[in-house]
Amino acid sequence: MMKNCVLAAMLLAAPAMASAQTLDDLKSDGNVTIAIGNEPPFTAIDSSGKVSGAAPDVARAVFEKLGVAALDAQVIEYGAMIPSLQAKRVDAIAAGLFMKPERCAAVDYSQPVLCDAEALLLPSGNPKGFKSYADFAKDPEARLGAPGGGTEEKLALEAGVPRDRVVVVPDAQSGLKMLQDGRIDAYSLPVLSLNDLLTKSADASLEVFAPVEGAPVYCDGVAFRKGNTELRDAFDVELAKMKESGEFAKIIEPYGFSAQAAMSTDRDKLCAQQ
Repeated sequence: MMKNCVLAAMLLAAPAMASAQTLDDLKSDGNVTIAIGNEPPFTAIDSSGKVSGAAPDVARAVFEKLGVAALDAQVIEYGAMIPSLQAKRVDAIAAGLFMKPERCAAVDYSQPVLCDAEALLLPSGNPKGFKSYADFAKDPEARLGAPGGGTEEKLALEAGVPRDRVVVVPDAQSGLKMLQDGRIDAYSLPVLSLNDLLTKSADASLEVFAPVEGAPVYCDGVAFRKGNTELRDAFDVELAKMKESGEFAKIIEPYGFSAQAAMSTDRDKLCAQQ
């Protein structure tokens, strides 16, 4: 944990670099820089600094086919990913950043890559009976942990949970510790992220409740700067080939994601989903 925290801090402290604008620029540089959140199994960084997870692995494979040999990453909080892309600190976002109308208005998404539902990590037996974000709104003492600027925070606020009872959590390990210490009553992330976190923690006093009732199923895509449709479209062409050949499924299904889920919908539907 400490190694990963130090690595993340080093990546965040790295000076902002002007990112490439076009595919030709990326091919000339031989490198693409993506924003990630270090949230397994969507994204991950091991102790050696290797970037992995389903989203970066798909992005890496597609960019290699486009002639971009290397992929680097910056760990960025979800709420700061789109501003960082707009500020040209990164070339793309490959981090489980689910498509929403407001995000689709701010970036150009690829076709769907990873799909998941929302879940709650909470004490075993769910003693307070939390099944929806609205349940937290009804309990005047309940505190819900969620990533700042993430889908879970937005859904909780929309369900009526007061701002002061939605606790912003910087990363999964912090969310786990806050729950174990009783500082929050539950921690919300996508199902696969919480299953991974719970498995690694081996904490029998906690369990995952999924899916959160009333919460929609979401899909992400690789996000590009608004107006950079040439790069996005080139990415989509190779992504479609990988989906058709089965290579896409071979990359994401070992992480627990469904290739069929990503292939059963499209960007237009997801961007219109409230």
